Amino acid sequence: MNKKQLFLLHFAGGSIYSFEFLRALCTDFEMIPLELPGRGKRIKEKLLTSYPDAIKDLFSQITDKLNGSPFIVYGHSLGSSLGLGVTDLLEKNNTPPQCLIVSGNAGPGIATENNRSELERDDFISMLTELGGIPDELLNSKELLDFVLPILKADFKIVEEDFFIENAIVKAPIVAIMGNSEKYVDRINNWRKHTFSGFNSYILKGNHFFILDHGDKLKEIFDISFKECTSLNYNNVQ
Repeated sequence: MNKKQLFLLHFAGGSIYSFEFLRALCTDFEMIPLELPGRGKRIKEKLLTSYPDAIKDLFSQITDKLNGSPFIVYGHSLGSSLGLGVTDLLEKNNTPPQCLIVSGNAGPGIATENNRSELERDDFISMLTELGGIPDELLNSKELLDFVLPILKADFKIVEEDFFIENAIVKAPIVAIMGNSEKYVDRINNWRKHTFSGFNSYILKGNHFFILDHGDKLKEIFDISFKECTSLNYNNVQ
């Protein structure tokens, strides 16, 4: 019997390697990290800056890798916004996930900083530093920054277009997770209005990249959510 699947959608600037800290923990799942063009194993492909193009790309990757077993879609930050859009596409394709798990993001329509991708270099770097999770070796290397900044700016441009899903409502249950030091953590329940089915939320200690310190808890949430969402049988939701 094929393993249940866990599709992981990276944050801005991330790649298929962004969730390696979960690899040894999520052994009950077939763990499948995905990546957008222009980084990682897809470094030679053109960067995307369009939200619709990004979710179509992820939809194609997911449907190509489905093994017939139930699966979860999980995204962090940018990946959360993309997760809602790709879940909508998957449901319209009659290949729905058991549930959508989102973290580091209070959902569509909350953030008001809509022009971060257009910030000048120094201002953009300051914004990234404020978010946290940016390694010192990156900040201290002009060469690395020159390589990474175009990727980050393209990804921020994508998330600035998430108005495409401000009114999206999926049948899949949604589980939202945020760090207690994150901006908009008090708005986490915004995700509730984007599902016709069940909703649950968790607030863990940390800043925007709190997930790196809570691998065990994330694994626990994946397991609990998979069981609870299975019992909901949300496919019957109209």
